Amino acid sequence: MPDLMPALPEMFLLTMACIILLADLFISDKNRVFTYLLSLATLGVTAALTVAMHTPEPVYTFDGSFVSDTMGDVLKVFVYLVTAVAFIYSRDYLLARNIFKGEYFVLGLFAVLGMMVLISAHSMLTIYLGLELLSLSLYAMVAFQRDSSKATEAAMKYFVLGALASGMLLYGMSLIYGITGTLDIGGVHTAIIGLEDSKQMVLGLGLVLVIVGMAFKLGAVPFHMWMPDVYHGAPTAVTLFISTAPKIAAFAMIMRLLVEGLGDLHAQWRDILIIMAVLSMLVGNVIAIAQTNIKRMLAYSTISHVGFLLLGILAGTQAGYSASMFYVIVYALMGMGGFGVIILLSRSGFEADKLDDFKGLNDRSPWFAFIMMILMFSMAGVPPALGFYAKLAVLQAVIGAGLAWLAVVAVIFSIIGAFYYLRIIKLMYFDKAEDTNPIETSTDMKVVLSANGLGILFLGLAPGSLLALCTAAIG
Repeated sequence: MPDLMPALPEMFLLTMACIILLADLFISDKNRVFTYLLSLATLGVTAALTVAMHTPEPVYTFDGSFVSDTMGDVLKVFVYLVTAVAFIYSRDYLLARNIFKGEYFVLGLFAVLGMMVLISAHSMLTIYLGLELLSLSLYAMVAFQRDSSKATEAAMKYFVLGALASGMLLYGMSLIYGITGTLDIGGVHTAIIGLEDSKQMVLGLGLVLVIVGMAFKLGAVPFHMWMPDVYHGAPTAVTLFISTAPKIAAFAMIMRLLVEGLGDLHAQWRDILIIMAVLSMLVGNVIAIAQTNIKRMLAYSTISHVGFLLLGILAGTQAGYSASMFYVIVYALMGMGGFGVIILLSRSGFEADKLDDFKGLNDRSPWFAFIMMILMFSMAGVPPALGFYAKLAVLQAVIGAGLAWLAVVAVIFSIIGAFYYLRIIKLMYFDKAEDTNPIETSTDMKVVLSANGLGILFLGLAPGSLLALCTAAIG
């Protein structure tokens, strides 16, 4: 009989998601807020269970296919936080479009469950199950606005390309299983140490296919083609969710598969990640400059951030892994704030997804123009915002690994990328507003969005605690 306690948060979330799904059938549209509140409460209790069940040493269960460790617990807590904030930001947006349905929150909770399984997976089979649960939930969320042809098209593209990437990942895993004879991550690590040369080529092919599957989920070049269309076509409330929390889970998948399972092949996968990182920073930053739609601009921005994230992984050191973990958490906090401001400016029948919609925001709302300025400075890597220290930590890890030239390339692309972030600040403060309508939104949205922006600033003034948490989690 396996020990069920390490998986208690997952079991609780699954139970509550099913209860909310059934309860929502009997809740009228005017009382739909109960589904929303119950979903937030579920995330809160799941977070409390995760913290309560934490142990300093890793705990394995289900025949070693599930692990509860410090890295997983920290990442899960941030997934809960980001998802809860996404739900809060989304409420007014969904209400204004008459799509404030229980399905959005239930799908979000099932996606979180997939992320939790992915983060705690210690078997290739568990990784795949968690990834598919997450992916299927996201496909449905993108198509959530059924009367929108853009959303339907985006969901179809996401589904087809996602299925292709999942197939490659599964094929890569099957090759690795065929060579090593085990699905267990630790078993794979042990099996490849003394592997004979005749099997190295097949193992290398499996490694490449696994990296392709993971690169798609992250949105790294050249597997990024889905991101701009999906970010643009999906409702902004959904774009906010899929651009933040799943990136945290994707980082965990890389750590489990590449670092813990295939760490001895670092010399092989490092070169692949170097190419993807450089291309991601190049394509993301250069093409983002040409965008007039801010959701597409942030999609290409995400691609460039993925390039920075990969830099820490390819360094192959504890400092690099902790820097990447720090970076993905910081990116999630910045991303949810950026899309939160877009939702703030949107209203019924109007999507504030054009750059011109930010013109004169300082005249309409000096406070939220200031919040957006903090977020854009942070994404650009301007001190003292938190994003600066995230990039600095990754660059230090890359230099420490003897790849100073790569750090120089990253800095150059980061400077190029600063242009399109600063352009938004220029539009907010130096251009006249085309839309003079007052910004109307709920108090909780204003409070949480303000806390989001100020949190980025205050953590930037004292980044040591969060970075120390990531270092302790990886160590």
